[in-house]
Amino acid sequence: MKIQNHSPRKRFGQNFLINHAIIDSILQIIQAQPDDPFIEIGPGLGALTYPLLHHLKHLTVIELDRDLIPLLQAKADAHRGSWGALQILHQDVLKADWSALLSQCHKTRIIGNLPYNISTPLLFLLFGYASHIQDMHFMLQLEVVERLAASPHSKTYGRLSVIAQALCEVELRLIVPKESFNPIPQVTSAIVKLTPKALLPSLETLKRLEALTHLAFHQRRKQLKNTLGSQIALEKLEQLGINPQDRPENVSVAQYVQLAEISI
Repeated sequence: MKIQNHSPRKRFGQNFLINHAIIDSILQIIQAQPDDPFIEIGPGLGALTYPLLHHLKHLTVIELDRDLIPLLQAKADAHRGSWGALQILHQDVLKADWSALLSQCHKTRIIGNLPYNISTPLLFLLFGYASHIQDMHFMLQLEVVERLAASPHSKTYGRLSVIAQALCEVELRLIVPKESFNPIPQVTSAIVKLTPKALLPSLETLKRLEALTHLAFHQRRKQLKNTLGSQIALEKLEQLGINPQDRPENVSVAQYVQLAEISI
């Protein structure tokens, strides 16, 4: 079904938000202020873009679908003077120069309705720039949000949980029904807020944390002595209160960070 003369494209993972009550709720959650430096990922048909431009002096958006860019620009131009300025970058968000984008402001706010097929790699990419980010509000598959917020000893607790919680406060803010989108996806979505912590692990610790959690959770049914034993002496695990016979989901985020710090 076409919306604004544009047919959603499956290859771009396009599911356009059309529920105005949900849009209003998201805006209430975000609480955008005029001078806030915002980047929106995947503006689509502007469901959040245009309301944000009512509040902001400037908004940068990153859009991969070139056919959407004239539609976004035309409406922004029609409200020039009454809305904030819109900068559109035609880029693949996974290949964008985030160092340059985030160096323009002290602390950038990021928002996006993320296609399901790129959500996890994009999150890992942005976690590497956490020190330059004020907060991130993302529309994600509910299952992904549950993994981000999962606690140890649960089936959903994994590598994504550890990395996200080592760097950010994770808050599920809003569950979004499938019917809020066109086309209707097969899954329920949710808005998650990720707020980088004041004290962040060093980049070296983060790299080591990513490597350790990859080893641990790649074979999550195996005991830690079998997955991490080649990287960390068993006595070091025990010194941190970690039983080498435990499985990776039994280790807390703080313990994983400690492991990453002692193994550098």
